[in-house]
Amino acid sequence: MERIEIPARRGKAAFVTAGQVVTVINTHGEQVVDTWAFSRADLSEFMSNEHTRAHSLHLVPRPGDVLRTNRRRPILTLIEDTSGGIHDTLIAACDRYRYAFLGHEGHHDNCTDNLFAGMAELGLTPPEVPSPLNLFMNIPWDADGTLGFAAPPRPVPGGHVRLRAEMDLVIAFSACPQDILPINGKAGRPVEAHFTVTSA
Repeated sequence: MERIEIPARRGKAAFVTAGQVVTVINTHGEQVVDTWAFSRADLSEFMSNEHTRAHSLHLVPRPGDVLRTNRRRPILTLIEDTSGGIHDTLIAACDRYRYAFLGHEGHHDNCTDNLFAGMAELGLTPPEVPSPLNLFMNIPWDADGTLGFAAPPRPVPGGHVRLRAEMDLVIAFSACPQDILPINGKAGRPVEAHFTVTSA
């Protein structure tokens, strides 16, 4: 079983066949992994948090939840989560504009560029940047709907999320390079994560 690295601050993508299982591993326990999935037959159909929430009625996906596309078709099923179950479906992928807003001057690695770079390795270009499923990202909210940013409260090194493909798809990841806000652990230092693709 090949364990594929998602390098720190970088992106990676892979082809997945219906029925295969993708295991995303939070290798060090504190790294956010932005995650996207696109239909291999038509990249304009992709995993959509907005459409998924309308069916699951959960802000955070749980084992057994079916993740749906922007055409409301099943694309992935979350079948196992040993990471502590802390994920985000609300925050957009970071991009150059986000870092400029946060006061960073010049280039900063970002998840949007990482999506394009990871898919370019497969000879593909995403038609847009969907809202990612931010695995292992802790965005707490309170009763009035106010959001915050926090590193995982109980890091689980080696904790993983297991996803079953419900169609032939392209999966893409970014080991989020955010080092200004406290969403990654290790004092804000992004680190690598890993994934595997196996038969069910």
